[in-house]
Amino acid sequence: MNIFMRRLAPEMGQDQTKQQIEKGLRLYQSNQTDKALHVWTKVLEKTSDPGGKFRVLGCLITAHSEMGKYKDMLKYALDQIDTAREMEDPDYLTEGYLNLARSNEKLCDFQKTVSYCKTCLNMQGTTVSLQLNGQVCLSLGNAFLGLSVFQKALESYEKALRYAHNNDDKMLECRVCCSLGNIYVNLKDYEKALFFPCKAAELVNDYGKGWSLKYRAMSQYHMSVAYRKLERLPDAMECCEESMKIALQHGDRPLQALCLLNFADIHRCRHDVDKAFPRYESALGIMTEIGNRLGQAHVYLGVAKCWLLQKEFDKALDSLQRAQELADGMGNKLCTLKVHCLSEGIYRSQGQEEELREQVVKFLQCVEELELYCGMCGESIGDRDQKLQALPCSHIFHLKCLQTNGTKGCPKCFKSSMKPGFV
Repeated sequence: MNIFMRRLAPEMGQDQTKQQIEKGLRLYQSNQTDKALHVWTKVLEKTSDPGGKFRVLGCLITAHSEMGKYKDMLKYALDQIDTAREMEDPDYLTEGYLNLARSNEKLCDFQKTVSYCKTCLNMQGTTVSLQLNGQVCLSLGNAFLGLSVFQKALESYEKALRYAHNNDDKMLECRVCCSLGNIYVNLKDYEKALFFPCKAAELVNDYGKGWSLKYRAMSQYHMSVAYRKLERLPDAMECCEESMKIALQHGDRPLQALCLLNFADIHRCRHDVDKAFPRYESALGIMTEIGNRLGQAHVYLGVAKCWLLQKEFDKALDSLQRAQELADGMGNKLCTLKVHCLSEGIYRSQGQEEELREQVVKFLQCVEELELYCGMCGESIGDRDQKLQALPCSHIFHLKCLQTNGTKGCPKCFKSSMKPGFV
């Protein structure tokens, strides 16, 4: 009898662990987050089952990600990868590295994100881990976008989209569409920037009855940004209010911060700096607390533009300096380019020739590094709202250039493949 009981004991432990994890999930889904966290933390203390420990760490990672507690998220991700290594299971290792990648992505450590994503993609797991590859490609694309490496970001998003279609994963497709909207906001093709989050919103309406409301909130936020860029400010405000309402209901602080930033930008577009400033301040407070450095940089750029509206040039330059420090720390070249562009305008208006020349040189260096020019006409991409088209290789051109000149292949790929002796 004692031997029989000893054999059963680990299995009973596993069953109890599973039941407690499920209990925590039910609490979490009914918005009782604190109670869910309490249940999961207790499981973590008591369970001796490595599989159960790995799963409950996954729950804690997701919860802390959605609450914006990214440092705690990273701590649990590190514990999870240690557990996966003990188990020596490629599926668990792939998921563990993906959560490490996501944690670093949230903390804007984009180089680390790229490294962990590549580790995931190089792992030879089973079918289960291969199904995660779409999510890995999405995180990789977000990291490349954070580093302003647009071609690689677009390439990664296209791969993520293919995985989503092949696996009929509508939730992943929804997230990728929002990220594609974001890349076209950066590249200033605002029609595409609106098209993709609208597609995400359609997916939520068609398939998302059982999904978390966060997917609706996410698509509404990205639509709001695109509407603002298209100067459709009432539409922008309506979508942002919808997104903010859901974010407040679910305690989603990262999304609350993004909505506050967008509200501030909408007020700035209306030249209402008195309403813009406090919202920038609120957004900055949350973003500083959670560790969203890219969001902080965007806040300082917005604040600088407000000071420019009031012709407070010294205050604008101070905000731009803060934005540049954050951009340099993350390696976000597009943000640095925007700083030089705005600084150039200030020094030009003040007749400060030496400072002006320095900013012009730095701006042109950024354009060259970012390859933000059309491979056909040679003009800049992203200096105004223009329709763009990516070829299958993910190189981006003005749509009008492709339509006018036509091409049987990519001019950039052709140029880079030619050997120096034949040029």
